[in-house]
Amino acid sequence: MEHKAVFRFRSVHAETIYHAVCPEMDAEVHPRSKAACSLEGSHVLVLDVSARDIAALRASLNMWLRLISVAEEMQVLAEERGEQRV
Repeated sequence: MEHKAVFRFRSVHAETIYHAVCPEMDAEVHPRSKAACSLEGSHVLVLDVSARDIAALRASLNMWLRLISVAEEMQVLAEERGEQRV
């Protein structure tokens, strides 16, 4: 049985976060779970995670949700400091 979770993040930084996260997904190889990221328009980031068991889904979600959260936080901090987006 496959377990699946889909998250949609609305952010002005969605496109930047997408470009930051995608290389990590390409490098991630795990036999029990897989993740994909896409954009809906320019302001919605979609995270799609599937896994063979619930423990693998939880572990994968913890990692990807944290990575996306950190990327968003860094963009906000850069804006607050007046720095250019990366």
